[in-house]
Amino acid sequence: MCSVINRVKPVQRALALGLRLRTSTEGLSCTAADSRRFCPGVRAVLEPLQASSRRCCSSMASTKGLFFRQLYELESITYTYLLADTETKEAVIIDPVLETIDRDLKLIHELGLSLKVAVNTHCHADHITSTGQMKKRLVGLKSAISKFSGASADIQLSEGDKIKFGKQYLTVRETPGHTDGCVTLVLADQSMAFTGDALLIRGCGRTDFQQGCAEKLYQSIHEKIFTLPDMCLIYPAHDYLGRTASTVGEERKFNPRLTKNLEEFVNIMNNLNLPKPKKIDISVPANLVCGVYEV
Repeated sequence: MCSVINRVKPVQRALALGLRLRTSTEGLSCTAADSRRFCPGVRAVLEPLQASSRRCCSSMASTKGLFFRQLYELESITYTYLLADTETKEAVIIDPVLETIDRDLKLIHELGLSLKVAVNTHCHADHITSTGQMKKRLVGLKSAISKFSGASADIQLSEGDKIKFGKQYLTVRETPGHTDGCVTLVLADQSMAFTGDALLIRGCGRTDFQQGCAEKLYQSIHEKIFTLPDMCLIYPAHDYLGRTASTVGEERKFNPRLTKNLEEFVNIMNNLNLPKPKKIDISVPANLVCGVYEV
């Protein structure tokens, strides 16, 4: 659950993109010839996504041997990320949502992937995670979340931990402020960062509940995310305007909240006056027990 500067009409929400795909072994690239075709991708309803090749190229990492897809859940406007090693087929999934568990598992099965870890960037307030249910359906799957989240999981994550899948791995950076248990997951070559609700595209997570602290969030983003390379792609847990990715350089330069000094940032965050998340009373208790809470 995150804050946004302006509320969006439902029809605009439906325009949010559902997928970004990249796999080097299949030889996918954006060439001049590609400009006459759709870039790899689908909408939330699995229809072809029309986009310019330049835009497609700018939002994909170039890590050798990495398979990557960005998936979308319409109701909570949540992005789920699936990453895999193209050689070993070992995979991880980030922020999976209960409502799309069948879709996600079907895709994993179709692609012949071996899902090793299902990780949540924090204890979500706007949806129930599917990690607990996934564990019931995939033998050997481990759940992961920050040790500061207060939630149960097989793996309690700390600063500097590595989540390995084949020859690839994600490094944990603790980025509290939205909640105490927020983490950002950074790909080994620092070409991609999955920021959860801490850093959004031209925004950030709200800080008015679940141990929220504007000062902590400001420090986390500036010290743990803005210190990544300018071209590192930012993949947030949500975006309400249909944007799928940004970069560290863009956010450092254009984010309307985080370009302010600390005092101005705190003032902005303390005066958002946002409504309570609709599902917080069922989502948080469920997510504290890995999404297997009976509701």
